[in-house]
Amino acid sequence: EVQLVESGGGLAQAGGSLRLSCAASGFTFDDYVIGWFRQAPGKEREGVSAISSSDGSTYYANSVKGRFTISSDNAKTTVYLQMNSLKPDDTAVYYCNVIADLTMYWGQGTQVTVSS
Repeated sequence: EVQLVESGGGLAQAGGSLRLSCAASGFTFDDYVIGWFRQAPGKEREGVSAISSSDGSTYYANSVKGRFTISSDNAKTTVYLQMNSLKPDDTAVYYCNVIADLTMYWGQGTQVTVSS
């Protein structure tokens, strides 16, 4: 069973930084994409960033380019999202996500709140 456990959310001031972690377990996939979505109150869930296990290619939403950096450990079982220059608009629940074998897996989410 695939499990994704997020950590690292919390409260930050505008301009500050936070680092999210997602520990993945129960993997049997050779090829997958792992990353982050977020959902703010009253808004749809949106993709934030992702990284491919096969070639390490990355994706960033335009709203976070230049501020957020995604990375993974050598075993590719933990993915990190370094969030710098945070803005109040970054306030949301952040969800870790894996796409493999045409199936999406989700973590439970971690709250990020950025105060102005």
